[in-house]
Amino acid sequence: MFSEYRLAPSLAARLLGLIIVGFALVVLVATAIVMLFATSILVLTAAIVVTIVGLFSIGWYLTQRAWVVRLGPDGYQVRFVRGAGAKQARWGDVEEVVTDTVAGAPCLILRLRNGEATVIPVEVLAVDREQFVREISTYLPR
Repeated sequence: MFSEYRLAPSLAARLLGLIIVGFALVVLVATAIVMLFATSILVLTAAIVVTIVGLFSIGWYLTQRAWVVRLGPDGYQVRFVRGAGAKQARWGDVEEVVTDTVAGAPCLILRLRNGEATVIPVEVLAVDREQFVREISTYLPR
């Protein structure tokens, strides 16, 4: 059984905002191509269709499918976190779990036996901080 923790809604909205800007640039370039080179309006229509389908698909993925932390019986995985350190490890490799503030953000730090660490900023997760820490502790070996 796996536990997956998704992106916080505020982070998903920020990412979607950046993606909207990217798709707006695609439509702008398509409009410029149609205007400057007198090409078919189908170029612009295709760009708009791709934009609409892309926005809905990426929005759905970010809010429904994209997970940041996955906990399983054997270990954990972290993705979408740039400064996380070790992105995955087995529970047996976890030496210590501590909470700390890193760069002004509250984080859960999993220190590993090999000297590495995994830093998980809890603000990027769509879960209560204490609930997340409790769930992590259920996976750790006694």
